[in-house]
Amino acid sequence: MTLFTKDLTKLEKNLGIKFKNLDLLKQACVHRSYLNENPNFPLPHNERLEFLGDAVLEIIVTEHLYRNHPDPEGVLTNWRSAIVNTRMLAQKAKQLEIENYLYLSRGEVKSLGKAREVILANAFEACVGAIYLDQGMKKAKDFIEKKLLVELPQIIQKKLYVDPKSQLQELVQDKLRITPTYQVLKEWGPDHARQFLMGVYLEDKLIGQGQGRSKQEAQVKAAEDALKKEEWKKIRE
Repeated sequence: MTLFTKDLTKLEKNLGIKFKNLDLLKQACVHRSYLNENPNFPLPHNERLEFLGDAVLEIIVTEHLYRNHPDPEGVLTNWRSAIVNTRMLAQKAKQLEIENYLYLSRGEVKSLGKAREVILANAFEACVGAIYLDQGMKKAKDFIEKKLLVELPQIIQKKLYVDPKSQLQELVQDKLRITPTYQVLKEWGPDHARQFLMGVYLEDKLIGQGQGRSKQEAQVKAAEDALKKEEWKKIRE
């Protein structure tokens, strides 16, 4: 599929932006890997736009937090990290269907998990950079407030800015006066691609499991799993 067969009208509608220079939006969707397979492609990849968008995103989110929340700097930093982290930006990119317009190599099209999350988050930042260049700071601010900062209230309310392991430990210690422990349930694979299955326990009761490329990553997944369980909803009450 060539550059000019992709109709970006729906993407513009999803973003809520009518671009003056549509090539900026097209460029925001071009991953470096695509150019490796298509060296004659008429636009550069999106990394410079991502660089710009990252800075625009940080100043707008930081100013919003500063003006609307009289909390200490450490608290605001945690909230900002939660709203601009890779997972949140990738989630927003999916909601806005940016994924459908990406130019990826045949290999990257098949990427899953963390690798795909990073590609999506970077594309979201590149779109922010494109909006800023095409429309200016006010439009970029409107976009970020409408599409991203709307998530802030639930991040604060549900303490999503706290990492799952800390959140689980705080919850369990508060309610049960015990500390969760983690054990390796299984590990496999070669040294360069090791996989771990971790379990999180309350005394001898297994309450969650998670898999990852490191013990730390698997522990976080196990804590996330435990926090989703029905009994934890009751403990929260």
